Amino acid sequence: MFPPLSFLHSKREGGVVETLWPAEEAHEAAAMAYQSMPTDIGKLNRTILCYAESIYRFNGLWEGPDPLTPLISLFLIQLTVSMIVVHLLVYALQFVNQPPFVAELLGGILLGPSALGRIRAYRRMMFPNYSFKVLEPMAHLSIVYYAFLVGLKMDVRAVMRTGQKAMKIAIAGTIIPFFFGSGVYFIFVNEKSETFGFIFWGAALTVTGFSVLMKILDKQQLLHTEIGKTAVASALVNDLSSWGFLALGFAITSSPTNSPCEFYICSILTGVAMSGVITDVCGTHPMIGAFVFGLVIPNEVLEATITDKLEDFVMGILIPVYFVVCGVRTNIDLISYNTSWWLAGVVIVLACSVKVFSTLIVAPFAELPIKDAFAVGLLSNAKSIMVLIILEAGQIQGVLSTQTYSLMVVAVLVMTMVVTPAAIRFSPVQNTEPYKRRSVQKAKSDDQFRVLACIYNTRNVPTIINLLRTSNASPRSPINVFALQLVELVGRATTMMVVHDPHSAGPRNPSHIEAQADQIIAAFDNYELRSEGVQTQAVTARCTYTAMANEICIFAKEKRSAFIILPFHKLRNLDGEMIDINPSLQSVNEGVLEDAPCSVGILIDRGFAESHDHASNIVVLYFGGPDDREALAYAWRMAENTNVRLTVVRFIPSTDALELDPVERKPSDKNHTSVEIDKDSEKLLDDDYLGKFKIATLNNKLISYYELVLNDEEEAIKAIKSMDEQEYDLYLVGRGRGMISPLTSGLADWCDCPELGPIGDLLVTSEFESLFSVLIVQQYDNTNKMKEGSMRSASSVNYGEEFATRPSVSESDGFESFSSFKKWDPDN
Repeated sequence: MFPPLSFLHSKREGGVVETLWPAEEAHEAAAMAYQSMPTDIGKLNRTILCYAESIYRFNGLWEGPDPLTPLISLFLIQLTVSMIVVHLLVYALQFVNQPPFVAELLGGILLGPSALGRIRAYRRMMFPNYSFKVLEPMAHLSIVYYAFLVGLKMDVRAVMRTGQKAMKIAIAGTIIPFFFGSGVYFIFVNEKSETFGFIFWGAALTVTGFSVLMKILDKQQLLHTEIGKTAVASALVNDLSSWGFLALGFAITSSPTNSPCEFYICSILTGVAMSGVITDVCGTHPMIGAFVFGLVIPNEVLEATITDKLEDFVMGILIPVYFVVCGVRTNIDLISYNTSWWLAGVVIVLACSVKVFSTLIVAPFAELPIKDAFAVGLLSNAKSIMVLIILEAGQIQGVLSTQTYSLMVVAVLVMTMVVTPAAIRFSPVQNTEPYKRRSVQKAKSDDQFRVLACIYNTRNVPTIINLLRTSNASPRSPINVFALQLVELVGRATTMMVVHDPHSAGPRNPSHIEAQADQIIAAFDNYELRSEGVQTQAVTARCTYTAMANEICIFAKEKRSAFIILPFHKLRNLDGEMIDINPSLQSVNEGVLEDAPCSVGILIDRGFAESHDHASNIVVLYFGGPDDREALAYAWRMAENTNVRLTVVRFIPSTDALELDPVERKPSDKNHTSVEIDKDSEKLLDDDYLGKFKIATLNNKLISYYELVLNDEEEAIKAIKSMDEQEYDLYLVGRGRGMISPLTSGLADWCDCPELGPIGDLLVTSEFESLFSVLIVQQYDNTNKMKEGSMRSASSVNYGEEFATRPSVSESDGFESFSSFKKWDPDN
């Protein structure tokens, strides 16, 4: 007998799932299908539904049956409607910061008996009984491939490395909700056959949607907080354990002959489908096999390829069908069947509170503050598709009624909707302290120099540490280095960031990425131990190349960095040639230069770092402008080391060359960051800063200053190439934004790497005999795209003010000026 208000009820007998509609429709269909047949005693007192067997139309629209009668036509319409409704809700609910899961679940409920399904005409037209012959197998096919993608992207090793605090919270958040859900379930049990439904109810409460929670925390900037890291780590454990509960539920409620024929369609596919068929024959849902199949795929390149090919199709097209099926199974009217709404409401509230309760219980043992424990508990209420899979499995197995299924679906919806407001409530308070020291030039000599060193490849590490050793850290002028390892994130997963503990041991069987992280940590630990006034912290960030530049800028701002070091996208091979290792990295560097919240340097190694510990012979090529002043400021800091020799060469256009006035770079030039330049004020700033530099270093014999008066770019090129004879270890040069000197105007038109500027490109692409490194410097410009408050403009800053008292460290032999071009000879 059907419940009086049931729109859909599923019953499993003999391994076949029957979809039963309202009693009057079922009896009407049975009467129409009735005909004389031999009596089968086993089928007495059962309702038999006959389905239309029209797969597609053989005739036109104007003849034959109803256009919606053929199964394929109807399924395509159902698919289209479900996709439109779900994606519209996803778009609408993003304005109230709700995750896509909430919109998808609401879309399914809206199309089901709780909303539009109340309209009889809609129900008969869009979801007639016979349509489920195609709709349900397609929905289950979608979760088979969803499970495969989850397994493919899940890092089991990360679960094994979970800290004790997060592990205790995860265990409590699994055991307590399971027993709570199991106990409360028996309030609603009406039939003995539904006894084992407690497994699925309890398992549903243990689920924390890892991917859903990650997106919420990342959007609310909670991902790097203690609360966020604890919640994410425990969610990963909960997510993995939920698959165990699902397998346990199938093992207890399934019979050996229980293998639905609807899933055999998977057998025509390869790999994933075959794994699903094998587990299906064994009496377990095909998605368990697909999940395990995804876990065992080891190759990260293969993982990326499969995810890119499959994820859009599964998540964008197939999964909405699954949400529709889940929504059709949900009937909110039945929640109060044989009970009261207030009791159902109490159960929903308690279900939303059990994660908080379990976290508070374990908080003293995990050394977690009560406030943080409360926040972690609320955030752990985030659910994902996994909870619907568990609940639907219980209904398919015949141990969850429509009432208990619908009640838990509503509870899941409420729990997930609460998470975003909770995340907003516990978002970290923005640091109100002014972020002033955004460049080397504006830093005081006794300030901590905060550097963000980006690492794309382990080959970048020696060059970066070489530069940092040359940067002259000391107890009086310390350096704080954040080593950011950047790893491409495959698929559409959420960006992840891992802060490494230098004192903890690495994994026993590390992956390729983990092995690289261990090498980076060891290198920077060694640098810190061998240096005075140095602090280092290693961090690994997984993100897509398109998001990488933004992640670097956000991290630099959070750490209040004064300088970002970016490795060049080309590396030197054994033959001495610069080869492109990844073109995507060039776009990343350009993105950082465009939006950086502080000064930036692109570091290129031309063989020097492979055989030297640090640079001791440095040269600055000074053409003028803010970038060149920043390069000189960095070199000035290096020159405070008594083991470093610094040469500054200022290139001055001759009177004839000045007839070709410097021009402003057009904002439409996409290869350069546009910046407004007042050449007269820049000239005054250059003269002022260089004057203060010469006065402050007057008695330093290790610092030399030269001026070259040149006529054109050919003489400039000849002068720069002649410096190869001096065997400098490190060249520092400004990127030269905004204004092109008459000595570089021709070079700018032939740049292979525009992000380096004309002089930087010359140093990288030309042939040189000596081995050296190059640092291309761009000074922070307060008119940049970050829009972080008002700052003084370049023309209003007294750049020499903070350097007037910078002490010199030794005697000087004065300065020489060159009134005309001559072959480079610093001793002349």
